[in-house]
Amino acid sequence: MWFKNLVLFRLSRPFELDHDALDQALQGHPFHPCGKSAPFSYGWSQPLGRNGQQLVHTVGNYSMICARKEERLLPSAVINEQLAERVEQLEQAESRSLGRKERQQLKEELTQTLLPQAFTRNTTCYAYIDRTHRWLVVDTSSANRAEELITLLRQSLDGIGLRQPQTEESPRVVMSEWLRGDNIPTGFELGDEYELQESDKDGAIVRCRRQDPHSEEVQGLLNAGKQVTKLSLNWRERVAFVLGEDLTIKRLRFTDAIKEELDDYTDDPVLQFDSDFAFMTLELYKMIEEVMAVFGGDSEVTDL
Repeated sequence: MWFKNLVLFRLSRPFELDHDALDQALQGHPFHPCGKSAPFSYGWSQPLGRNGQQLVHTVGNYSMICARKEERLLPSAVINEQLAERVEQLEQAESRSLGRKERQQLKEELTQTLLPQAFTRNTTCYAYIDRTHRWLVVDTSSANRAEELITLLRQSLDGIGLRQPQTEESPRVVMSEWLRGDNIPTGFELGDEYELQESDKDGAIVRCRRQDPHSEEVQGLLNAGKQVTKLSLNWRERVAFVLGEDLTIKRLRFTDAIKEELDDYTDDPVLQFDSDFAFMTLELYKMIEEVMAVFGGDSEVTDL
């Protein structure tokens, strides 16, 4: 249940659906196993898995949701190999070369023939809605997976407004100041991993691990105009993570200090989930708010 990556989205207006109304809305797009001739299936699944029936699990003002995807694994190499054999057979039989459209049609026919025989793979993507502070937090390191979940949510909740947060100050500029040793905010400690890039987003990238940021080499890169695009941080000795210039958070890890505070309901998985979920969302809310604050806050939020 513990999130390992965060992609943040702002709700553009107050979220007024309660638990039951949200569950009913998601029931319009539930997950179904992938059909034999379908390349994939995508829909909402129970956050509690076999321990739950609803498509939403709510604790306080936080609601957990889960998108599930099943896709058939049909490697392009398999299709291309059989396509080459089929093309060769036809060209020899008809004493001519097949055109591009004929090859494409053959490829589509082969794909439909092979799909029912392909293995399937299931993946899940969790997210939670923070009604009070109007956040949608998605647990993924993939922009594509986050966009898939957002698209499904928009299909399920007509009129929902979501956007990625925009800060008053540039994370690139601010994190570069931190790496220089300037204005490191209270509650944050620099880690030993960072990525620097020239101001041009297509410029060269330098990745550093376990290297002293105060070294002449690193400071020389900053003086030459490179800026920090990723930086590992430790927040109040409770959460460690890598922060990107786009405000995505990866490799999130809760420290032993937090684990020692958790209640343990090992005999009841639902109570354990509720306890962990409540604890996690409270910690992440405080951390996210402080991360946003060090960059001047969300420039487009005026009515929270």
